[in-house]
Amino acid sequence: MSTKTRTVLTAGVLAVALGLGVTAQASAGAPRSVGGDPSDNLTRIADFYGAYIDAESDPDGSGDLPTALRAYYIAPTYLKQLAAWEDREHADGVLRAQNTPLKWKVTDNGTAKNRTEAVITLTWSRNTTTKLFVDMSRGSHKIVHIGTKGLGGK
Repeated sequence: MSTKTRTVLTAGVLAVALGLGVTAQASAGAPRSVGGDPSDNLTRIADFYGAYIDAESDPDGSGDLPTALRAYYIAPTYLKQLAAWEDREHADGVLRAQNTPLKWKVTDNGTAKNRTEAVITLTWSRNTTTKLFVDMSRGSHKIVHIGTKGLGGK
């Protein structure tokens, strides 16, 4: 292969590579944004689960952060029920599991009486998810229930 042929071939490969890079970059879309409102219960539930899962999955050890998050976001009376569930089931009551999920999603499931209900979808692997129902008091903005069914029985 001549030097001229090699140069043309290299330039062609480089042009294709650069062209694909531009296409991939342009198709990435607009930057993502995440917002919230501390007076909105759905935001508060999402904030809790995001911070809790981050703390539990910290490779350097989460220290006291999961306990502090529980104390801040969960009603004291429900903390006692959660501890009893954990003793009985030998698992994390917030996640209803022994492991930490790879991803999470919070979806509004409506309001009833004095509480907001959300569905938490936890992703454990590519094809494995579980759903939890989390109820938060609208007055105190504290979690009052976590389970496989909501307080409303949905």
